[in-house]
Amino acid sequence: MKQQQQYGRKGGIVMDGRDIGTSVFPDAELKIFLTASVQERARRRQLDLKNQGQPEVNLEELERTIYERDRKDSTRSIAPLRKAEDAIEIQTDQLTIDEVVAKIVSFYHQRLASIPKNY
Repeated sequence: MKQQQQYGRKGGIVMDGRDIGTSVFPDAELKIFLTASVQERARRRQLDLKNQGQPEVNLEELERTIYERDRKDSTRSIAPLRKAEDAIEIQTDQLTIDEVVAKIVSFYHQRLASIPKNY
């Protein structure tokens, strides 16, 4: 965590992780919390594995694995998985990658516009 904080000390960095907005950078200028249903995440993971040439994995097994990881991450005592109070949540089930990126960029531009200019 300290190394990640060192990287972001001067700003201008994009970080991804389950505890970035709550533990690593609680004062980040923009926090995005991406979500998708367990079913959608399992479907995406199955497709990723297929595209990598991996043997097909049962969708129900992937769902169980994802659900269990979420449960463990959200109940751990140190840096549990949770949405920061000031994070913007984007539900991605029905969105393409390009649509998600466009939303994030839009929120970033909105945030920039709200910062007072010191000339």
